Amino acid sequence: MNKVMFFAHLRDAVGEESVSVDLTGKTIAEAKAILSEQYGVNLDSVMAAVNEEFASDEDVLSDGDVVAFIPPVSGG
Repeated sequence: MNKVMFFAHLRDAVGEESVSVDLTGKTIAEAKAILSEQYGVNLDSVMAAVNEEFASDEDVLSDGDVVAFIPPVSGG
């Protein structure tokens, strides 16, 4: 089982700060696709972190990993 955390507008769209989902053995790209479909959010352009370290779409999740999705930030 994995804890998945959503930040900024993603948290508002999902309606939860975090959810528990079994993503063990899935890549970040696969996890994005699963969660996008399940929660109706677009995760294509968001950064992912696994256990507080940035991760690429090819990284594979292990049981117990904490995944965070962080949308791009703009400002001036």
